[in-house]
Formats: sequence, C-alpha cells, structure tokens
Amino acid sequence: MRDKNSFEIIIVGGSYSGLSAGMSLGRALKNVLIIDSGQPCNGQTPHSHNFITQDGKTPKEIAALARQQVGEYGTVEFYEGLATNAKKATNGFEITTQRGDIFTARKLIFATGVKDLMPNINGFAECWGKSVIHCPYCHGYEVRNKKTGILANGDAAFHYAQLISNWTKDLTLFTNGKSTLNQVQMEKIKKRDISIVEKKIASFEHRNGNIHQIVFEDHFTFKLKAIYARPDFEQHCKIPEKLGCELTEEGLIKVDFFQKTTVEGVFACGDNASPLRAVSYAVATGTIAAAMLNNGMAEEAF
Repeated sequence: MRDKNSFEIIIVGGSYSGLSAGMSLGRALKNVLIIDSGQPCNGQTPHSHNFITQDGKTPKEIAALARQQVGEYGTVEFYEGLATNAKKATNGFEITTQRGDIFTARKLIFATGVKDLMPNINGFAECWGKSVIHCPYCHGYEVRNKKTGILANGDAAFHYAQLISNWTKDLTLFTNGKSTLNQVQMEKIKKRDISIVEKKIASFEHRNGNIHQIVFEDHFTFKLKAIYARPDFEQHCKIPEKLGCELTEEGLIKVDFFQKTTVEGVFACGDNASPLRAVSYAVATGTIAAAMLNNGMAEEAF
C-alpha cells in the first residue's frame, strides 16, 4: 500500500498551469498531489479574456471549474497550504509545508507564478489588473478606441507604442522621468501622433480600481481610461532556486521546450517560466509539462 504522504508527482501551485498539468497526469493514472496556497497572481482581475470557451469569465470562476474537473480523477489529491521548502531525497524529492507537513515525490512540477512588484505610485496597486493592464490580447479589446496611456521607457515603451496603436489612436506615452528613447524611436512615435510626457508621476486617481486621471509631482493632471504597464516581478516561490534551478536574465525559471528545468526531475510551467502571461498559454505549458514528465516516467519504467 502506498504511503499517504508519498506521491509519484507533486505539483506546487494550483492555478491554471498547475491544474492543467494535474488533469493530464490524472488522466495518465499518476498519483499526484497539488499543493496550493490560494493566491493566484491575477486574483484582482475582474474578467479573463482571449481563452477560447472561457472568454469573459472571472479568473476565480475558471479556476473553480478547473479544480472541480481535475478532482474527478481519483489519483489526484489537493493540499491547501503553502510549500516552504524542498530538498532532494533518496527516491526523488521531499516537500515541506508551512504547517510542517512533509510529502515526497519522484518528480516535481512548479506552477507557482510570479509576484508583481508594484512601483512607488499611489493607486497603482489598486488599479493593477483592472485599468492598469499589461496585455492587449487579454484586455485591449475592452478599452479599444479609448483614451489610453503607456507607462514605460526606452525599448519597452517603443514596443508598447508599436503594439497598442492597433487598439487605439488616442495614445500617450508616460516615461515617468526623462525619456531614454533613442532619436529614431522618438521620431517614429511622434509620426504616429503619440505624445510623450516625461513628468514624474505622483499618483493614479481612481474609483474602485478604475483609473480617472494621472497626477504628476508638479500637480499637473491627465485624464484617461486605461494605461498599459509591465512592473518588475520576482519569483513567487523561491524553492526552485533552492533546488538549483537556473533562472534566466529576466528572472524566469529556465526551461527547455518540454518545460524541463536545469534540475533533473523538476519541471516548471506557467508564468514562472514564460514572459507570455496569458491563461491560455499557462494551460498549454501545464499540459506540455505533464505529457513530457509522464513520457519520461514511462520510458524509465519500461
């Protein structure tokens, strides 16, 4: 009889990518434990878009249905809590939780996402995921043709300007200080009638997360309906690094095409390993990680 705390695979993180991996592995009859602390990075976002069959639903609604469906597979179990440590063990890995519970598994999948680091702008955090948005594919249609801003500088600002100009022509770039755009970039942006404001931002005035106007340090104000930004981030979970998983220069977990990390037996999927932060992509990478992991285990056992 199997030890109740021993599994073939432990998935750390039970949002979209983790649940996707769990479903694939459940269908492959693998004994799986999904550890989840219930803190998805898109928890504040009111609606999820650009995910076929789920367009417009709330993130919570999609995740709840996914968890219910994954729970139908009898070999998949859930643990509500925070994984705090991991180490290599004789036959795989040992995971410890905040409550002191210890679980072992032959393989690990980290679907732990990233933690966005809010800039020092009053109101930014309250608007994040609502009217301060990062992805035009996820949110651009809902604010199409509206008075829109971009909070960025340098190459990131230029890329955003190129991209967002497809969704609205009423576009303003806020560099939050002196512009670092090069001359060619400046000329191309101005040819598109995109204004550049280099004033330092003091706050975002909003109503329940819906931005009303930007207030600058010199008290100048600018009204708008939405603003694109991509704040810095860090790994939500430090365990992969403790196990020796390499990170990319951007701070993402380094994986190959099959979602394998640089540590044998450890996979990563979703936002922690990809700059493409979309529900559909998270689900896809969870499926890939599970399929590749299961294929490897089958080869080992045959």
